[in-house]
Amino acid sequence: MRTRHTYKDLVWIDLESPDRDEVQDIVDEFHVEPFVAQELLLPSTKPRAEVYPAHLYLVLHFPALRHSHRSREQEIDFIVGKRFIVTTRYDTIDPLHKFSKLFEVDSTLERGIIGDHAGYVLFSMLKRLYKAVEHELEYINHDLGVIEEHIFSGREVAMVEPISRSARDLLNLRQVIEPHREVLRELELEGAKFFGEDFAPYLRSISNEYYRVHNHVMRETESLHELRETNNSLLSTRENETMRILTIMALLTFPLSLIVAILESNTSANPLHGQPYDFWIIIGIVAAVGLAMVMYFRHKEWL
Repeated sequence: MRTRHTYKDLVWIDLESPDRDEVQDIVDEFHVEPFVAQELLLPSTKPRAEVYPAHLYLVLHFPALRHSHRSREQEIDFIVGKRFIVTTRYDTIDPLHKFSKLFEVDSTLERGIIGDHAGYVLFSMLKRLYKAVEHELEYINHDLGVIEEHIFSGREVAMVEPISRSARDLLNLRQVIEPHREVLRELELEGAKFFGEDFAPYLRSISNEYYRVHNHVMRETESLHELRETNNSLLSTRENETMRILTIMALLTFPLSLIVAILESNTSANPLHGQPYDFWIIIGIVAAVGLAMVMYFRHKEWL
C-alpha cells in the first residue's frame, strides 16, 4: 500500500509492505539506487546507514512491546533526498500514523513548520518515534512501581514472574535500540554534508534524543536489578524462617517421641508398666520435657 503526502515541493511517500511495482515507481520517480530498491521488498535484519549521491538510506528498528502488532520490533526504512522522503514499513506504526495526520494539517494550513528540505521531515519523524519508545518505558516504569508495592506487602513469591517479564521487556528494548548508536553517528556525520552545516544541530538533537532514551532504559534496568535483589533477599529470609521453624519442630518432636517410646515399652523392668495412671504419668513427663525445651529455645531466642 502506498500513501503520498506533499507539502509545497516536498514529497513523502509511505509504503507498507510494498510490492515490486510500487518499488519500481519509487525508483523511476526519485532515481533510487537499485540495491536500495531491492532492500525495500523484504525486512532487513540489521539497522544501518548508507550514503548515495542522490539520497541517504537508513534502516532502523523500534520496539513495540505494548501494542497488538505481529512482532515485538518494527522496521522502518528511510530513503531521504533533498526534496523527498520515502518510508517503508511492514506493519502499522502508530507514531508514523499520527505524524501523517500532523503533516496533512501543516500541508493544508501551510504553516511553514515542516522545513525547507526533507531532512526536517526525517528529524520530526525520529523525534516522535523516540517519544514512542519513552511511552514504552513509561509502561515498564508503571509495572516496576506495582512490583515494588507488592514486594513490600508480603507478595514476594508472586512477584517472581512479573519481575522476569519486565526484565524480558527491558532486554528486548535494549537489543532493539542499541544498534541505533552507530546509525545515528553515521547520519550525524554524513547528514551534515548532505543537507548542509545549518542542519547539523538538528542531527545532534536526534542523537541526543536517542541517548536520553537509552539512559532512561539503563535507569529502569538498574531499578529492576535492585527490585530483583530485594525480592530475592525477602524470599531467602522467608525460606530461612520456614526452615528454622521446621528445625525447631523436629527438635521438639523427636526427643518427645523417643521418651514416649521408651516409657510405653512393654517390659518387666519398666517402672511405669501396669501402674495406676501410667498413661497420665507419661503425658505429664512429655509435657514437662516439652515445656522445658520451649523455655530453653526462648532463652536462646530461637523462638
